[in-house]
Amino acid sequence: MVIGRIRCNRVFGVHLFFIAVVTAIALIFSPADGAENLVSRIVIKGSVNPGSAGFFARALHDARQSGSDAVLVELDTPGGLVSSLRSMVQEIMASPIPVIVYVYPSGAQAASAGALLMLSAHVAAMAPGTEIGAAHPVGVGGRSDGDDTIKKKTVNDLAAFARSLAEKRGRNALWAEKAVTESVSSTAQEALQAGVIDMISEKPSDVLARIRGLKIETVAGEKMFTGAAFTIREIRPTFKESALMIIADPNLAYILFLAGIAGLYFELATPGAIFPGVAGAISLLLALYSMQTLSVNVTGLLLLLLAVLFLALELFITSGGILAIAGLVALFAGSIMLFDLPGSGITLSLQVILPVFILFSIGIALLLLLVFRSGKQPPFSGKSALIGQSGRVIRLIETDKPGKVFVHGELWDASASERIVTETEVLVTGIEGMKLTVKTKQQE
Repeated sequence: MVIGRIRCNRVFGVHLFFIAVVTAIALIFSPADGAENLVSRIVIKGSVNPGSAGFFARALHDARQSGSDAVLVELDTPGGLVSSLRSMVQEIMASPIPVIVYVYPSGAQAASAGALLMLSAHVAAMAPGTEIGAAHPVGVGGRSDGDDTIKKKTVNDLAAFARSLAEKRGRNALWAEKAVTESVSSTAQEALQAGVIDMISEKPSDVLARIRGLKIETVAGEKMFTGAAFTIREIRPTFKESALMIIADPNLAYILFLAGIAGLYFELATPGAIFPGVAGAISLLLALYSMQTLSVNVTGLLLLLLAVLFLALELFITSGGILAIAGLVALFAGSIMLFDLPGSGITLSLQVILPVFILFSIGIALLLLLVFRSGKQPPFSGKSALIGQSGRVIRLIETDKPGKVFVHGELWDASASERIVTETEVLVTGIEGMKLTVKTKQQE
């Protein structure tokens, strides 16, 4: 009886120990309600272009590397390039962490490319007083003219893209198609009622509060926020990314392209003008990047080669420093654009570019200064070296009859605008053939 009781106690103790261990493990590995969620915040304001697409890709990679639980994208865009839009959508689709796109603040818009970016988001939110839609494709500068067949193909392709994004996220595919084919636009309230977005929120903190407990499907699996608090981590564009976003604006691309063509035309029409040619060459390269005809790395390399060409030509062509300045501009722009590989960690730091550029600029400036000074010095050999030299009259010089002077160890025929007697000190003021023009030294 005693033995049975002891065995019973042992079994009970083993069970109790097992339950305690399992409970401890569950507590350790289950998310605590008080745990904080790290959210990376980025702002996309302005056109969708290669510059903003590059920043977007780098920001998402940065967010993943930092261990962020989600990315909050505050969006305000009138639209942009379809190629850049597709690049950004692919980044969202491949993101293992939720990407929340929020049209903010009030008065902002997600028009054209921005509307399709919203459709691709894991969570789509809008602030009151914002709008979404009008995704009909147009040309550079807002033109929609052109071949009807090409226009139809472009519209149909983009409409299918919009439908696929809406279907992927469980949103209104019919509205998405009409936004492309009929330029349909909606207010925040209309978009919510139509099933285009997930929520309307006054401010970013409200968006984050409302996703708590929401199940979000990503390529890495289902994600649900259970923590009590959200910690916001800002990701801002670098100087390089800000510069590329400005250069890549479609409207500026149009201006750069026309300026490039005009500059090259004027240079060919008036050879030797120099400035129109160098300005046109740089503008044309930047325009080709803006239109995504050239990649950012290829553009950077071509600008560096152009810089070498300009600086080399400065040694052989008198440009007044225009070629040197253009070369330095191309060198800086090329250095900024080179090695742009988002997510690879391969990039040129501005802390490296600036010191090298400054030292290089100082070296070029000193070289040009030496060349300029040497050009102002009198020649050291040849007949022209006699200009400004002093000499002595050996034979009387009459106004209508040349005389003889002794200059620089040699006898020369000389004429003057006055009568100069022998042994008078004179200065050489000119030379024509083998005869000098002189004047008395006292008249200097």
